[in-house]
Amino acid sequence: MPSFSERTMMIWSLCLIISLSNRILVIASSSRHLCRPYQKDALLEFKNEFHYNVMAGKTESWRNNTDCCSWKGISCDPKTGNVVELDLQDSFLNGPLRSNSSLFRLQHLQTLDLGLNNLTGILPASISNLKYLRNLTLYNCNLFGKIPSSLGNLSYLTDLDLSVNDFNGELPGSVGYLNRLTELRLVSANLSGKFPLALLNLSELTWIDLRSNKRGNVDFTIFLHLKSLKLLHLSNMNTKTMVDLSLLSHLMSLGDLDLSGINLKINPTLNLPSPIKFLALSSCSIAEFPKFIQSQTRLIYLDISANQIEGQVPEWLWKLPVLWYVNISQNSFNVMLDISSNTFQNPFPLLPVSLMYFSCSDNRFPGEISREICKLVYLDTLVLSNNNFNGSIPRCFEYFNTTLSVLNLRNNSISGVFPAESICVYLRSLDVGHNKISGELPKSLINCTRLEFLNVEDNMFNDKFPFWLRLLPNLQILVLRSNHFHGKIFSSGASLIFPKLRIFDISRNLFTGVLPSDYFAGWSAMSSDVGIVDSTPDRILGRGSGFYHRSVALTNKGLNMELVGSGFKIYKSIDVSGNRIEGDIPTSIGLLKELIVLNMSNNVFTGGIPPSLASLTNLQSLDLSQNRLSGEIPPELGKLTFLARMNFSYNMLEGPIPQGTQIQSQNSSSFGENPGLCGFPLEETCGGNEEEATKKEEDEEKEEKDQVISWISAAIGYVPGVLGGLAIGHILHSYKFGWFMSIFHYFT
Repeated sequence: MPSFSERTMMIWSLCLIISLSNRILVIASSSRHLCRPYQKDALLEFKNEFHYNVMAGKTESWRNNTDCCSWKGISCDPKTGNVVELDLQDSFLNGPLRSNSSLFRLQHLQTLDLGLNNLTGILPASISNLKYLRNLTLYNCNLFGKIPSSLGNLSYLTDLDLSVNDFNGELPGSVGYLNRLTELRLVSANLSGKFPLALLNLSELTWIDLRSNKRGNVDFTIFLHLKSLKLLHLSNMNTKTMVDLSLLSHLMSLGDLDLSGINLKINPTLNLPSPIKFLALSSCSIAEFPKFIQSQTRLIYLDISANQIEGQVPEWLWKLPVLWYVNISQNSFNVMLDISSNTFQNPFPLLPVSLMYFSCSDNRFPGEISREICKLVYLDTLVLSNNNFNGSIPRCFEYFNTTLSVLNLRNNSISGVFPAESICVYLRSLDVGHNKISGELPKSLINCTRLEFLNVEDNMFNDKFPFWLRLLPNLQILVLRSNHFHGKIFSSGASLIFPKLRIFDISRNLFTGVLPSDYFAGWSAMSSDVGIVDSTPDRILGRGSGFYHRSVALTNKGLNMELVGSGFKIYKSIDVSGNRIEGDIPTSIGLLKELIVLNMSNNVFTGGIPPSLASLTNLQSLDLSQNRLSGEIPPELGKLTFLARMNFSYNMLEGPIPQGTQIQSQNSSSFGENPGLCGFPLEETCGGNEEEATKKEEDEEKEEKDQVISWISAAIGYVPGVLGGLAIGHILHSYKFGWFMSIFHYFT
């Protein structure tokens, strides 16, 4: 009776033999060619029927000494070895497809694709020899003449593409025999005449693309029986009769419809099935905006350009949930034009006088802003941001004095002073950030009592702090950062009250002076949400203009971020960093309980950190670095559970660092360069070496663990080698091959 170790060795040996046997069988089977010789000969002959202007393409891999089923573009049936697919699309075939071509000897073909080749000549009737064809693609092959009626003999055909050729005459009626056909593509095939009534028999047809042909009148009744139709493209059919679109109302699966260039009749009560995703009705003599579109909740693409539609675009159009492309050009709409996020460079587009909304943001328009803008007397929203405009702001903007509510010239190279006459009293949003505008902030803004958003960041404005802005009752966002504003930001003659202000950013300027302790009293929106009503916190809705989303850059938790959309409801921030403001931090800062970001760094604040900061329970980011603050960090700050980022570095603070959860998670650099501070996370301890001893003990423990891991790794690599050697030695020396040979003879 063999021992346990002997039985184990026997099992391992059996597995080795079986594995070797399978390997030998695989090698033997792979050496057998699958391709049948007569098929290889037919393919090589077919290759030689053409000449090549460029020696490239899939047929370059065809060699007589290799299996044709391994050639590029060839697929074979693994059971029979028959060639069932020939895909030579774009293979540089030059020459006609002969009626006696060796291609037609491949009678088991199911897929044939010769598209994008130069097969100049007629389509031979012998194509019907390939009687098992399911897919036939002859797209863009320079074929001409009539389509052979023998095509109707391909009874298995499901997909036929004869697009972009130079055929003449009609589509033969024999296509009506292709009762398995599901997709028919005849785009720009140069066909003429009428659709054959035989199409009525093709009940499985789901896709018809008969665009840009020379057909006469189209009898739409032939589509009444094609209830499975999903795509119907009949554009530019040169038909002159009016077609009632209601004829297609029974096509419950229709998702893609292009009838451009056909004179359409659209009843106001028309109701087409809702799965339409692509709809093109350009140049269809439509006089009213089609109401049936309102129910097309899956609509992605809409083109109703070059019609005769007047008035306004209905608001419901912009509420369609997945609509991403709309072309309503060359009509008589008086509402909006949005050509943003393109690569337009020249020239500036010709705009309709009745335009109310115009956006060309994120393009490359150069030069000065066109004075054509001055003619848009109804303009409500003008967005020219993120372009290459230069020169000055046109003074002709005074024509907007009763209309313009949104003006965005952000991120261009506009220079000169801001003309006072360009300010409209109905202005609600003004953004000229990231330009080269100089001079003073126009005081005519004081008349814009509806102004909510004012951003002039990163320019060259040289002015005192605009105290008169406190008279704007609806001001919510004020950004003056990175300019040359200077002087005090406090006037003893009047208190600075901003009841609706949410974002106050005057950073990186030259402001000076001392702030009184009650400086932030009266900033109600940052104190509480009670009584503050903000109907448009995240977007401006101009008169008939569509939505315009505002954005502003700010610093939060040490990172630069862009605030867009609904964030305006949430973020309430104050940034006065990078100035020369002196004195104590006003204790009234503790009133702003809704504040999320507070940055007072890089100033000349002195005195202690006010304990009232502990009242800011929503605070997420606090930066008081690079000042002259002294005393201790108030222990109450350790209770601010949302305070994720804080910076007290480069001051004259002293004493122990408060040990709160959020404070302990900070990097030591947040407290650096304060010679008197001590405690975690700094290395300086506060009265003892306990922390240093603990750290040393932890380092020693870590070193021991690293050594253990190293030994384990070495053992993992060593043990298999030893075991393998012992096993082989046991086989070779202990049993002297006897038991192994007996097993081998047993199986052989």
